Amino acid sequence: MVETTLSGATQHQILKNDPASEWMGLEVLKIDDGHATVRMTLRQEMLNGFGMAHGGMIFAFADSAFALACNPANPSPSEADSITVAAGVDINFLKPAYQGQVITAVANRRADNGRSGLYDIQIFAADPGDLASTGSGAAPDTGAGTRVPKDPDRYGELIAEFRGRSRTISKK
Repeated sequence: MVETTLSGATQHQILKNDPASEWMGLEVLKIDDGHATVRMTLRQEMLNGFGMAHGGMIFAFADSAFALACNPANPSPSEADSITVAAGVDINFLKPAYQGQVITAVANRRADNGRSGLYDIQIFAADPGDLASTGSGAAPDTGAGTRVPKDPDRYGELIAEFRGRSRTISKK
């Protein structure tokens, strides 16, 4: 297992009580403001009747990365009374993934306007031995507020793209 890197945080606040992400085996590789890189290994119980990753599992995995990118790991006092949630999402499945493959989600904020935001999450799949390297998977900022993998093949093949629209609301 790769050491978790959380840019100064010991654990993201969301993961302290997130049984779904725990069940998926979500591993946080990198978190920055507006960015999260996470991965998990596809298990048999995550497959559909065709023997490939269930679309709902890919969606849930991307949704967890989206949540981590939308919410600060250590909220400031002014952020403590609010949370950022999905207002709507779209996902496009491009290729199947299979049991034993390691999938990585790279989530990046594209726009932030008051209480609304726009995030793109790319999901990649690779066989465990095919990963180009291990580590934090840090991706450089392109200057436009987006990040791309340093090495496009680092995480394997692109299997899905998820676009999330966020909304910051009062925590109740």
